Amino acid sequence: MRLVYGKEMQELDRFTIEEVGIHGLILMENAGRGTTEILLERFAAEASRGTLIVCGPGNNGGDGFVIARHLFQRGYPVRVVSLAPEEKFRGDAGVNFRIVREMGLPLDFVLEEADLARLENALKESALVVDAIFGTGLSREVSGRFARVIEALNASGKPIVAVDIPSGLSADTGRPLGVAVRAALTATMALPKVGQVVYPGREYVGELRVVDISMPAKVIEERAPERFWLIEDWAAQVLRPRAPDTHKGTYGHLLVLAGSTGKTGAAILTCLGALHGGAGLVTLACAESLDPIFEVALTEAMTAPIAEETPEGSLSIGAFGQISELAAGKKAAVLGPGFGLHPATMELSQKLAAELALPLVIDADGLTALSGQLYHVRRAQRPRVLTPHPGEMARLLQVSKDEIQEDRLQAARVAARESGAVVVLKGAATVVAAPDGREAVNASGNPGLASGGAGDVLAGLIGALLAQGYEPFVAACLGVFLHGLSADILAQRRGPWGYRAEEVAETIPQAIREVLLRRKFGGG
Repeated sequence: MRLVYGKEMQELDRFTIEEVGIHGLILMENAGRGTTEILLERFAAEASRGTLIVCGPGNNGGDGFVIARHLFQRGYPVRVVSLAPEEKFRGDAGVNFRIVREMGLPLDFVLEEADLARLENALKESALVVDAIFGTGLSREVSGRFARVIEALNASGKPIVAVDIPSGLSADTGRPLGVAVRAALTATMALPKVGQVVYPGREYVGELRVVDISMPAKVIEERAPERFWLIEDWAAQVLRPRAPDTHKGTYGHLLVLAGSTGKTGAAILTCLGALHGGAGLVTLACAESLDPIFEVALTEAMTAPIAEETPEGSLSIGAFGQISELAAGKKAAVLGPGFGLHPATMELSQKLAAELALPLVIDADGLTALSGQLYHVRRAQRPRVLTPHPGEMARLLQVSKDEIQEDRLQAARVAARESGAVVVLKGAATVVAAPDGREAVNASGNPGLASGGAGDVLAGLIGALLAQGYEPFVAACLGVFLHGLSADILAQRRGPWGYRAEEVAETIPQAIREVLLRRKFGGG
């Protein structure tokens, strides 16, 4: 499913109305009716005890009037509060305001702060609230009377259904514009908005449902940006089933460059992520002194021991020739998990990032070696996928971690542009950006992934998908989604956190199974 910013959604609406010829009244009617259906699926019991619909001065308020009419027609008790006088409602919203008035629905006005007591009384008498104050076009801070209204809604303790987006929430960054509604359910129109699926926006949106307003699929396909919400339906479209008549050579040979003294676990977890992710063959290139550990720990992966020249059980620049020879016949490689930070090892990482003749995932110590030096990646002739956490991203771009977290998608976009690589910025709602402009935000995963080794498993999984022939952006996105889904399966089975990275790797096949079932049967 595509993701849009607020202005991009406005342009899609404009094109649908003015160029395609679908009247705005039709879109508003579909929005209100669709939201009503979703509302009643979740909150029918509350709606039967009374719904307060709070309408602001614009098309979002117009959607609220449509919802009020549909609930009223079905016999549900409804009360409407308008935050603007009648003359402020023009166009499609004005039409629906007049319909509500002529139908005789209970209608109050809260036009001054002195009127807030009327709103508070209405909140006490209602079991459900519909927030139709501001839509996705809001860009200024909410203040004055509107801020007081939003604060009253949040303080009411009643479940709130937000129309399109919780009022006061930025559709672009997911940050409150001063103050924002905290919804239990958000019914958004046509497409999800970036601010609804990144943090902190997710915490304000509640359950996110998308309303089909009859915007033509062709309009979305041709005019919406290639920015994707990574949900199971998306994964089902791109995950390729396997034919029965295949063999291990069909699914690629992955080279893993990982591990050093004290960090052998990182290499092991990377290989496990790759093996459970479906790579046909995996070879771990490692320091010769550590080979006995890996020979015992990894029964399915092969090892290629290389004499080390550092006292840290890590490889150095002198190993580049042997690694280049190992790359022959391989389909992809992973560099960095636990690889070591000896100066000679970092020099090797930089040279591999620039010159290794394979599609390459770079993670952990491999990224640290590139801090402020993305020009090494730009030199590469083969695809690169970078998988930093926020601290590593801050070092790559030479900015503060707070700046990275302020707008994670923008940070990934900048890194992709400067490196020429696909960039996976890990964290809650992991984001992915490609240098060609494609972007994605992940929907899967949970706080249980905040543990050592989880990122190593992800690096191996993305490497396995590259080895199987997935295009780098798709490999990164699919890897991120399957990794998060594996954690979600574990959270349901074991508890919200406390499971190990190795268990995440072992659950990847079950995540793949769930996606393939969605592909085969649809809907789960």
